[in-house]
Amino acid sequence: MNRHGISPRLLPTLLVVVLFAGVGIVPLAADLQIEADRWRSVFAEGRERTVLSGNARVVSDRIDVQADEIELYGTDYRYVRASGNLRIVELERDLVLTGGSLFVDRDRDLIRVEGSAEMEDRANEMIVRGGFIEYQGERELTIVQIGVRILREDLVARAEFARYRRDDEVLELSGLPRIVWKDDEYRAARILVDLAADEISLRGEVRAELRTTDPEEEPEEEPDEDAVPGDELGPDDDTVPGEPAPDESEDTNADS
Repeated sequence: MNRHGISPRLLPTLLVVVLFAGVGIVPLAADLQIEADRWRSVFAEGRERTVLSGNARVVSDRIDVQADEIELYGTDYRYVRASGNLRIVELERDLVLTGGSLFVDRDRDLIRVEGSAEMEDRANEMIVRGGFIEYQGERELTIVQIGVRILREDLVARAEFARYRRDDEVLELSGLPRIVWKDDEYRAARILVDLAADEISLRGEVRAELRTTDPEEEPEEEPDEDAVPGDELGPDDDTVPGEPAPDESEDTNADS
């Protein structure tokens, strides 16, 4: 035992905390840049992590995360957690996500947002909202749960569960799904929307309310003010309205 009374065997397990204040943009790992008002790092073996707070920001070649507090941990800071005024941009696919809290697995290309979550797919001009959104980058798949709402030009969809296959531009809705598309409303047990082909597939307990357009009514002809009563009669019709037609049989008897 040394003069401080600490066994050398315990040294590797000691908790080491390093505090920085007023940190600007600095490299944290090979592919990470950070920015924050305060930076706290823990270097204990098996517990390595860095916590950024106050205007915190982490930028890599694929994501740009901004929040009140950001925590990074795992090997090469594989995992990211964030909360408070959260905004994350997926740079490769031009996705913007906001919500209450964030979890990112950088190795698996996975982003998970909870609490009033929203994802804006700028490339496809679509907004996705729900209580939970998970984006799996390797599969180009977005899973949305709890109070799902999807907005796109001529499209408003609601459900409790949704799967959005971004590469195929296919939207799958279940859990009391309802969709209003081009003023027509559809309900079913399950709804599939092919956004690229403008096609809808309805399965189970189908209901639809389609808006129909009435044919244009032919305009009524305005009466001719100069018309003389009786002009509407044919050229060979000498009958005056209100008078009986002459009896040809009486004329014949008179001549005889």
